[in-house]
Amino acid sequence: MSQEMVSETFTPPKRSFTTEFWVGIFALVGVSCLAYLATGIAGMSVLRTGFYDVTAEFDNISGLENGAPVEIAGVPIGEVRSIELKDTMAFVHMSIRDGVPLRADDIASIRTKGIIGDRYIRISPGASDKVMNSGGTIRDTESAVDIEEVIGKIIHRME
Repeated sequence: MSQEMVSETFTPPKRSFTTEFWVGIFALVGVSCLAYLATGIAGMSVLRTGFYDVTAEFDNISGLENGAPVEIAGVPIGEVRSIELKDTMAFVHMSIRDGVPLRADDIASIRTKGIIGDRYIRISPGASDKVMNSGGTIRDTESAVDIEEVIGKIIHRME
């Protein structure tokens, strides 16, 4: 090699925002928007702020599912977060919007909505002045009415 070639120093090319960079930024923004829309459609929430948790004990929750609405006077105030079985009781964990106070003597009932028979929880207000805190338990409950059981009892009485 000649001395001239060795003495030359390598200088990197000048960097500029290329087309590939802008396509990458556009792709990241697009994927972020799709993820946001997907969580919204699925009814999921990334940040669970603005809600407090309440539990209700039921003998029978036939047909009630996670995500079912919780209503007072027909107005949605929350949703069923999870359902758990302890011994022979079903414990329904609900997320209630902040600003909607539940009282210690409120009654939680499982009701049916619509032709299909979707189940939801209706809260009937009590007369107490004591407000329930987050993590509280509603003990006054009305379990779901099982139509098959009612029809079976009627048929057996007719025999």
